[in-house]
Amino acid sequence: MGVRTFAQEALGDVVYCSLPEIGTQLNKQGEFGALGSVKAASELRSPLSGEVTKINEALAENPRLVNKSCYGDGWLIKRTLSKPAELDELMSEEADEKYIKSLGE
Repeated sequence: MGVRTFAQEALGDVVYCSLPEIGTQLNKQGEFGALGSVKAASELRSPLSGEVTKINEALAENPRLVNKSCYGDGWLIKRTLSKPAELDELMSEEADEKYIKSLGE
């Protein structure tokens, strides 16, 4: 799980990353960490409930991986799902893109 291009671009250069410990229980829409940039700090929220199974330790040394490769090396955490039915409540990619475009209007 990570952040989208839209989010990392809005933040600017990420300079620190605070992530949960392995085993942390995540609640849907609950805060689980933060990203800090030269512009601002931003809470990280989980779109789904579950448990953290792995964290991207490379971000401690190089938080800018979030900017360089948010869909690749800049991932944040891996987790299991405790409530798979929550997947049905997520926006489709098309609906999400429409929402992002509406923010700029």
